[in-house]
Amino acid sequence: MLTRFARHWLTALQFFTRVPVAGRLGAWVGYGPAQLRASAAHFPSIGWLAAAAAGAAYFALHRGLAGNPFAPLAAAVACTIATVLLTGGFHEDGLADVADGLGGSADRDRALEIMKDSRIGAFGAMALALALLAKVALLAALGAHGAGPALVALAGAHVLSRFWPLLLMRTLAHVGDSARSKSKPLADGISGPALGVALLWCFPLAALVLPAVAAMFLIVPAITSGIALLWLRRLFVRRLGGFTGDCLGATQQVCEIAFYLGAALALPGR
Repeated sequence: MLTRFARHWLTALQFFTRVPVAGRLGAWVGYGPAQLRASAAHFPSIGWLAAAAAGAAYFALHRGLAGNPFAPLAAAVACTIATVLLTGGFHEDGLADVADGLGGSADRDRALEIMKDSRIGAFGAMALALALLAKVALLAALGAHGAGPALVALAGAHVLSRFWPLLLMRTLAHVGDSARSKSKPLADGISGPALGVALLWCFPLAALVLPAVAAMFLIVPAITSGIALLWLRRLFVRRLGGFTGDCLGATQQVCEIAFYLGAALALPGR
């Protein structure tokens, strides 16, 4: 059982990040549609890695530039770069494709066709620019009150935003090009037990965060992030009749930003 768990986790690491799982380790892990589908249960755990990388970059810049009024801004930029390097912009790419598809045509089939195009259009470029600006601005606002609030928000946002897309997989149909989609094995559905494992990856948030901050600093961001999920789900159902792999990436991005917004709103004495 532990061997299977390790293989599924390493598959998630390989699929959702740029961390290499190659050589003898890669041969031991193996790869296949069923294994990729099982690895979805560990998607939130990748959020912990992203939060660690982002948190280290944020803390280093915030501490290194202590006393400089632009320290929170520089730290916010550094941690955003760190997460993009770790994931290879995997989710940002999904956000751009969804923006191009839904913004480029009101017709469902045409929107799906645009989303398959690897080129970034005007809507995708605007979505990426605004998403990055929103992240940097909100993380800088949190950092203005010290590194602590930003570090807590980074942990919560990266983990929870990687749980929400699994609910789309559980409740909606995959409508992308099955033959060309890299995410099709994931889209075949996530089982109840696998969803439970994913939820367990989120539980340490309460154990780590609540002793350090007020409960509302976690509850409010979770609510704003959940609202973003519900809005996106309704949008995907209305415009596409389901979801694609790009929709999962877009959901992660929007829910991450919504978490930062909730954290900024819940910050005591802001």
